[in-house]
Amino acid sequence: MQLGINLGYWGAGMDADNLAVAQEADRLGYAVCWAAEAYGSDAATVLSWVAAQTERIDVGSAIFQIPARQPAMTAMTAATLDSLSGGRFRLGLGVSGPQVSEGWYGVTFDKPLSRTREYVEIVRKAMSRERLSYDGEHWTLPLPGGPGKPLKLTVHPQREHIPLYIAAIGPKNLEQTGEIADGALLIFPSADHLEETAITHLRAGREKTGRSLDGFDICPTLPLAVGDDKDVTALADTFRPYTALYVGGMGSRKQNFYNRLAQRMGYEQAAAEIQDKYLAGDKQGAAAAVPHELIDQTTLLGSVDRIADRMKAYAAVGVTTLTLAPAGFTLEERITALRAGTEALERAGLA
Repeated sequence: MQLGINLGYWGAGMDADNLAVAQEADRLGYAVCWAAEAYGSDAATVLSWVAAQTERIDVGSAIFQIPARQPAMTAMTAATLDSLSGGRFRLGLGVSGPQVSEGWYGVTFDKPLSRTREYVEIVRKAMSRERLSYDGEHWTLPLPGGPGKPLKLTVHPQREHIPLYIAAIGPKNLEQTGEIADGALLIFPSADHLEETAITHLRAGREKTGRSLDGFDICPTLPLAVGDDKDVTALADTFRPYTALYVGGMGSRKQNFYNRLAQRMGYEQAAAEIQDKYLAGDKQGAAAAVPHELIDQTTLLGSVDRIADRMKAYAAVGVTTLTLAPAGFTLEERITALRAGTEALERAGLA
């Protein structure tokens, strides 16, 4: 099992620290450094900045938002980043959510499965440097009856095949991800529930195309906080606002994929209470309603030995790249957590 690092969003006053974290992860042998985007920093610019100042670590989008870019532009960006980084780019895609898609990009959030499938097909066709033509439900290239003609990408990517990941949560999206992608980006992953909430659906998608999960990268992200095992409860409490935001406030009451995931993990009553309080404006109450067990199951907390045991559980269920989001108020704390991740992997015998 390999380790990755997730820098999250840029522009929150920690940009220099984020670069230092990425450089330390590069030095420690982490496999990939992911960057996110929502409606602030864009991932492509961040990844180019990180790639220019690291040597070996892959850089990946977690995610490029599908409503933000036409698929041909995503292919252009992927090919450019792969070329500039010397073949170190991984393309992660996702549909985002209704609030961002419709409120920020003005793109109707509908038919996410078919939209994702068409998007992936166009991106892959463009990156392969075929002349680009496509006739689908969501995209038609070139537009009929106009002056456009099929064009071919002029940039040569460093590699013939750039790894393509999809951020997936729901069963149908996970199954499609197994069918059409090279890897899955997962969030709020519990080793105890990962088989039934994610891997069984990914496996079903692979089987549709006559393939197994061999070579498919299962890549969950887990917040990491290092400390004494006696302080696990206090460590977990630092992630209450984070968990409450996703379970309670992401999307809408009818379309919150993270809330549904918490329900599938057995937290139906708690998920409802968190959402009710969050949407009513009681963010503190929502955070207080998050069960400790939910946080502990979906983060890495405590001593290096405790974290190593958890890593073994993730490896046993099929995780191939464990992405860490090291917590800390200072750069020193984040670097310490990063190093603890490497040490835990070695103690687990997974390095």
